[in-house]
Amino acid sequence: MTDHLGELAALGTAVCWALGSLAFTRAGRRIGSLPLNVIRLALALLFAVIAGLALRGRALPTDATAEQWWWLGLSGFVGYFLGDLCQFRAFIEIGPRLTLLIMALAPPLTAVVDFAVLGQRLTPLSLLGMAITLAGVAWVLSERTPAAATPGPAAPRLRGILLGLGGALGQAVGLVLSKRGMVGYEPLAGAQIRMLVGLACFVALVLAASAGPRLRAALGDRGALGYATVGALLGPFLGVSLALFALQRTSAGVAASLLSTSPIFIIPLAARLEGERVGLRGLLGAVVAVAGVALLFAG
Repeated sequence: MTDHLGELAALGTAVCWALGSLAFTRAGRRIGSLPLNVIRLALALLFAVIAGLALRGRALPTDATAEQWWWLGLSGFVGYFLGDLCQFRAFIEIGPRLTLLIMALAPPLTAVVDFAVLGQRLTPLSLLGMAITLAGVAWVLSERTPAAATPGPAAPRLRGILLGLGGALGQAVGLVLSKRGMVGYEPLAGAQIRMLVGLACFVALVLAASAGPRLRAALGDRGALGYATVGALLGPFLGVSLALFALQRTSAGVAASLLSTSPIFIIPLAARLEGERVGLRGLLGAVVAVAGVALLFAG
């Protein structure tokens, strides 16, 4: 069993992210996506500060260079701010299951951005994996979903899908920017920089949009705070910690492929906890999409 700790950690990460997305969805329906993003990033940063003190002897990334702050800060703006702004709204519009499935497009998009920006080579097998992932996601999204199965307000389905795509693209660009900033630096401290910049951007948006009363009301909603705390603990903190452990214990390709299985784990959870009716196409499409991601990293 000890020979497969990395693989088990990667699967544990996928489960954490699936459960975390459900918690964030429930919190977002109560308080809205903007207050939720401020609260969950503040909580995640608090957990990261505690971990930094325990593991690095530093509460904050005070040892980062100006170049690392630039690239990781830019990654936080694109990934944690722009990307998560879209993703968390998509949670509310189309639910956690479809949003996580669309987020499975993030690895292929990362490969494309990596190729365009850093010149990373794409093999024929990688291109095949990207095509299969896109086909799997498109297959599920083309399924007609009963109104009762789609949680949240009766907003146009297309808008939720576009928001999910925006979240996947933000995550992809953010990862490539992180790759530039993480050279010779510790992952936990790098994640703190991204959180700090993302949180600062959301606070600035709250001030610009005069959303202070909404944020204060959200802080008074104990139920939403409970869901947000669970989501922050499972997602940005525990999930990321397990992902880093997985990357240390197994190959990056195997870890990334297992991390991408969240859309499969979310299916029974969404059916049980959200009351979503998932058909055979929804199940098979998710499996096809994850298989495509596995092929992408195999290439």
